[in-house]
Amino acid sequence: MQGIQYLVDESGKRTAVQIDLKEWGEYWEDIYDILVYYSRKDEPEISWDEVKKKMET
Repeated sequence: MQGIQYLVDESGKRTAVQIDLKEWGEYWEDIYDILVYYSRKDEPEISWDEVKKKMET
């Protein structure tokens, strides 16, 4: 794919990816949002009112 490069280890296994954000930035934002969601999905929910109270102190 144009604008995407893979970094590989000495055995040829893909270990990282480099994405041209000018070309793929819009898609990266979606991917990043999904990653953030999965990293936080098991955290307890906090209401908006609680967040505002914490910001005031």
